[in-house]
Amino acid sequence: MNLNKTSLWRAGWLLIFILVMLGCFVASILFGTTRYDWATAWSSIFHYDESVNEQIILRTTRLPRACIASAVGASLAIAGALMQTLTRNPLASPSVLGVNAGASFLVVLAAVTFSVSSLQALMWIAFIGAAVGAVTVYMLGSIGRDGLTPLKIVLAGSAMTALFASFTQAVLVLNQQGIGTVLFWLTGTVAGRSPDFLIAVLPYMAIAWVAAWLLSKDMNLLQMGEEAAKGLGQKTVFIKSLAGIFIVVLAGCSVSVAGPIGFIGIVIPHISRFFGGLDHRWVIPYCGVLGAILLMMADIGARFIAIPEEMPVGVMTAIIGVPFFIYIARKGLAKA
Repeated sequence: MNLNKTSLWRAGWLLIFILVMLGCFVASILFGTTRYDWATAWSSIFHYDESVNEQIILRTTRLPRACIASAVGASLAIAGALMQTLTRNPLASPSVLGVNAGASFLVVLAAVTFSVSSLQALMWIAFIGAAVGAVTVYMLGSIGRDGLTPLKIVLAGSAMTALFASFTQAVLVLNQQGIGTVLFWLTGTVAGRSPDFLIAVLPYMAIAWVAAWLLSKDMNLLQMGEEAAKGLGQKTVFIKSLAGIFIVVLAGCSVSVAGPIGFIGIVIPHISRFFGGLDHRWVIPYCGVLGAILLMMADIGARFIAIPEEMPVGVMTAIIGVPFFIYIARKGLAKA
């Protein structure tokens, strides 16, 4: 397949997935324990009437929920793609390498122990937690004469994830009164979030999305190996630092809004490479679109599993992601 045909094929599939994403967005607004028709949804967006209960629900609950699910899904998938290239590890993702866990711990500590409720404050706290988790895992994975290896960074990530999870549980045990406020959030959810949550983080997410795509050529060089990238004139430390900042921003924003939702950062980059190849100029857009699709579909499914209650979307993504994680791990062991 020549270059033009390859580009057309990739662009065609990307367009198809964008249409699927729009369909999922509409479905997320219309379907749930209560189903709404097209006319009511249209009116709630373009002809909003505060006296109509259905329009109030759609405008203040369903629409923000769909927007948050798509933004968080895109962010986690792009962060996962950057992490996998940065570490050269197919199992890398914010949920596996301690980034989400670090952000979650500090957010819970701030919300439960110090009664922090400001969205901006929680977002910056999540950034700090994500950065602490990422730096700690990277340092632990780099110990030894052989430096950073895929196996060592996964082991370090698993250890730090378990450690942060234990710290989080300890905070909740010592502060019983605050359990109710964060327990549902800890499993990962996009339900019950006001538009203010998305408004607070969307500018940072959008900047990180664009910046990640602008870094595509450098990430293409980096995935060839650090020595090869240096030989071609790349300042690898600078590029890795930039990518690390984008990962922290994307993961921190996502955790502060929706909690520690896992496995999107593992699953979606692999699917994106199937359609977009190894070129990050295609992988990043594919991750954004497919990540949004997966989280919206998981959220829609979560509404019907335990009617009239709702299952946390983090449980749904785990159901989807765990088999895929095992498959990738077994595939990696077989190659080894």
